[in-house]
Amino acid sequence: MRLKPVFLSCLFAGIILLSVNQSYSQTSVIGKNLDEELNTITTAVPFLQIGPDARAGGMGEAGVSSAPDANSLHWNPAKYSYMKSDLGFAMSYSPWLRELVSDINLAYLTGFKKLGDDQAVAASLVYFSLGDIVFTNITGDVIGNYRPNEFALSLAYSRMLTNTLSGAVSGRFIHSNLTQGQEVAGTSTKPGNSIAADIAVYSEHPLEFNNLAGGKFAWGINISNIGAKISYSDDNTQRDFIPTNLRIGPSLTLDIDDYNRLTFMVDFNKLLVPTPPTYDQDSIGNTIYDDNGNPVILSGRDPNVSVPVGMFQSFYDAPGGFNEEIHEVAIAGGIEYWYDRQFALRAGYFHEHSTKGNRKFFTLGAGLRYNVFGLDFSYLIATEQLNPLSNTLRFTLHFDFDAFRNQSTDTQ
Repeated sequence: MRLKPVFLSCLFAGIILLSVNQSYSQTSVIGKNLDEELNTITTAVPFLQIGPDARAGGMGEAGVSSAPDANSLHWNPAKYSYMKSDLGFAMSYSPWLRELVSDINLAYLTGFKKLGDDQAVAASLVYFSLGDIVFTNITGDVIGNYRPNEFALSLAYSRMLTNTLSGAVSGRFIHSNLTQGQEVAGTSTKPGNSIAADIAVYSEHPLEFNNLAGGKFAWGINISNIGAKISYSDDNTQRDFIPTNLRIGPSLTLDIDDYNRLTFMVDFNKLLVPTPPTYDQDSIGNTIYDDNGNPVILSGRDPNVSVPVGMFQSFYDAPGGFNEEIHEVAIAGGIEYWYDRQFALRAGYFHEHSTKGNRKFFTLGAGLRYNVFGLDFSYLIATEQLNPLSNTLRFTLHFDFDAFRNQSTDTQ
């Protein structure tokens, strides 16, 4: 397929800018309407939504169709089938709320192994430490010093389905220990556990350009964290959705020459969990209940549904109608430049509507590859509100065992 590189690069840059500008224009036009009221979707274990690695962190948290690497399990596990290396792993570290505290962080360990040319397996462990927390009773007496934490252990299998399409499935065990057995509001608590799965596809298509060395067009889809609700109490009366998420997006790579490569990408994200409805209230603001003790829904739909129903319902249950459903789509756009496959520069932007969390930030990043080792850095600049990763340097360390074996062979 032969296309003009200037046209394609402008097209992808335009998609990213148009997506962001459309979100801003919707805000300005609809801002005075009822559906501009704050209606954030909340779930349990939100740490599963944090971008764990510095490479995607430098590209605005976009990664569903970026070039495959060891950290693909979080963004799109179907990319592992396209890996050129036979074996590799990576370690990442992200300080959390570093401007306020110094002992909250996210650590991420992931690795993969190719099983022939058309399939691969991968595993990852993400660990979120909430630091030291002192528990006190109602009179203020110290009753314990604890370190709440959460982690998720994942396994994935990826396989080529056709010459240009790969698919993957992942399984995940989630453990969330926030209260460490303390009583909260007179109710005994326990760690929350859940099982979840991912379903993903990824496709690459080589392109030919006039006056360029080549390139490719890629796209990916990943539905992550499809799993059971989670509970933190012994009676299991209150069970919360985990962050089931739909991530979809394309990317375009231009091989300018044998040394310079430029990639444009954009991700669209939507949580596949119910949107909180608007409940009916009396004249003094108290919620009105029906004869069965359930709150009366004024607009929207009942969020107390099963996981499969909640996933389908999430596309049409917003109390503000279609406009609010559009607001629930977060947009991430990124650009990555490589020189000689050894040095990279990255930039990106993430946009979330003001009524759905208001996360808006720019990101910058850099990467180095040298034989066996690789190192990525990223830095986040918030534009609307304080972000837990604001002005924080994150890093990822890569290990390529193919390069290690090749280096050993050359030495011998």
